[in-house]
Amino acid sequence: MKCPFCGQNDDRVVDSRESKDGETIRRRRQCNACERRFTSYEQIEDIPYMVVKHDGTRQEFSRTKMLSGLLKACEKRPVSVNQLEELVDSIESELHKKLDREITTQEIGALVMERLRPLDQVAYIRFASVYRRFEDVDAFMEMVRSLPSAEEKPRPAGTTRSGRKD
Repeated sequence: MKCPFCGQNDDRVVDSRESKDGETIRRRRQCNACERRFTSYEQIEDIPYMVVKHDGTRQEFSRTKMLSGLLKACEKRPVSVNQLEELVDSIESELHKKLDREITTQEIGALVMERLRPLDQVAYIRFASVYRRFEDVDAFMEMVRSLPSAEEKPRPAGTTRSGRKD
């Protein structure tokens, strides 16, 4: 490492410490030429994921933007912010497994819908209506028909179809 005082490339590490979050290593160094001490910090370089939009443009993946869209879809629904954060976490961990650093909006939308559908069907339809850009009512109705009906859903033990206790 180049000494910031004399410019020599000859130093030794005197002390190393990991930061509290474990993301950064702080190294205390001493220049062998001028004997002055200085500090360096090491971090893993994180290459951002790029999202390829419908029009072909690219922008950096934003966890905040995804969470914001999910919050809109789940507005006034019985879905907690914690559940949505877990959903975004699972999508991010899937992105980290990919070798390619680019992902299309279609792929991201499919990942979100796959996880949102079992969570809340109304939120799923809301998200799908924006993501799939329905052009007509028929496409929207087809999406709704693909959801399991109330008769197909398992009911909690001891309840009737109307949800009342036996």
